[in-house]
Amino acid sequence: MRLTVQLDMFNTTRPMAFAILWLDTEKRQWSREAHSGLDLPEWGSLHVDCGNTLVCGPSENTLAYVLEGLNLDCRYRLFEGDSGYALRYTEGRWAPSNGHWHIQCIDNQRGQPEHELFTTGKNS
Repeated sequence: MRLTVQLDMFNTTRPMAFAILWLDTEKRQWSREAHSGLDLPEWGSLHVDCGNTLVCGPSENTLAYVLEGLNLDCRYRLFEGDSGYALRYTEGRWAPSNGHWHIQCIDNQRGQPEHELFTTGKNS
């Protein structure tokens, strides 16, 4: 299963900042499909902790976002239009900035992402 998730509403200098992420729930990896005003790597790993999804960079110890309430282990509870709070962690800041996540699409078919960065394990 893959999810297309939009991240937005972060308190940044660019009020229209957003990112569209493609989440692969089987491989527990993600890729950045589109973004503006939010600095994040092109791909990374996903983890679930206490019912929240942790969006990490290619180095698994680099936390970028926490998607509160988005539990990839409970697939039956995932639905298009679901939304929740997102915490954005940036280097050099002690406190995360608050935003929102929103599931735009759920695809139960096996398919290839538009940008296959993480499927090959290479960043090219």
